[in-house]
Amino acid sequence: MMNRRTLLAALAAASGTAALPARAQAGTRIVFGYTAVTDFASVFVAAEEGYFKKRGLDVELKFIPLNSTIPAALQSDSLQIGGPTPSVFLQAVDGGMDLVLVAGGGLTSKTMTGFGLVARAGSGIKAPQDCIGRKIGVPGLGAFLHVTFRAYLKDQGVDYRKVNFVEAAFPQHADLLRGGSVDAVVSADPFMSRITDSGAGYVASYYSTFLPEGKQTIVHAAKREWVQKNPEAARAFREAVQESGAFMQQAKNDARVRASIGKYIKLPPEVLAKVQISPPGPVVSEKQMAYWVELMKEQEMLKTPIDVTKLVAK
Repeated sequence: MMNRRTLLAALAAASGTAALPARAQAGTRIVFGYTAVTDFASVFVAAEEGYFKKRGLDVELKFIPLNSTIPAALQSDSLQIGGPTPSVFLQAVDGGMDLVLVAGGGLTSKTMTGFGLVARAGSGIKAPQDCIGRKIGVPGLGAFLHVTFRAYLKDQGVDYRKVNFVEAAFPQHADLLRGGSVDAVVSADPFMSRITDSGAGYVASYYSTFLPEGKQTIVHAAKREWVQKNPEAARAFREAVQESGAFMQQAKNDARVRASIGKYIKLPPEVLAKVQISPPGPVVSEKQMAYWVELMKEQEMLKTPIDVTKLVAK
C-alpha cells in the first residue's frame, strides 16, 4: 500500500504540471457530469483552485442524480466528460458505446468506511444472509455499489440473485427507509451518516473493507470521437486532476479540499468536517480496468469481450 508521502511523490511526478502544463485551445468548454460522492474531489478541487482555467479549459460541473445515466449523457453530447463508475462505463462499452477514459477519480482503500449496507431500523438485518428475500436500494443498477455489494455477498456465501435490488438515488435513501419501501440501502457518505444520525437506519456492514486496495471507484470518460477531436483538452483535463490529486495529498490543504467538496455536493459544515475522502487516482491503468472486467464477467454482466488496451486514452 502506498503511504501518503509515496503517493504524493507519484502524483507530482506523473503530472509534471508545474513547469509546462498542457493547454487546450483557448476557452475549450467541457460540461462534466458528477454524482454526489467525494470520489469526485479531485475535479472539485481542480475547478476551485484554478487548475482547469490555467490550462485554457472552461469546465462546467453538472450534477447527475443517477450514475448509470452518465454514459447516455455523453453519447448525446449533453456532457463532454463524465464520471461513471467502472462497471457503468464497461456496460456502456459492452453495449456498443465508443467511450474512452481520460482520467480517474477516487480509489478503493481498506481504511475507507464511507460506504456500506445501511439497514432500516427494526429490519433485523445483521449479517449477509439476512439480505436474502429483502428489498435493497442501490444508487444505480450495475453501478459501483451494486456490483461490489453483490461481490461481497458472493464472497460471504450468499446467492445475490435471491436479493431484490431496486434503483434509488442517494438523496432518496433516508425517505425510502423511513417509509419502509426498502429494507436496506447500499449507501455512502454523507447520506449514510445522515441516515444513522437520524435513527432511520444503522450500518449493518462496512463491506468496503472487503474490496482490494487501489481500484478505481470513479472513472472520467468521454466519447472517443471527442477525444480524437480535442486531444489537447483531454490531456489538459487529465493533468489538471493530477495536479489536484497532489494538492489533496498535502495535509495543510485539507480545509480547502473539504470546502471544494462542500460547494458541489452541498454538505453542512458538521458533516463536511467528518466525511471521509477517497484517495485520488487521476491516472487509470489497464490493470485496474482488467480487475473490473473480471469481476463483471463473474456476475455475467458483460456479453462481449472487452479489450482493456483500447479503454484508456493516451
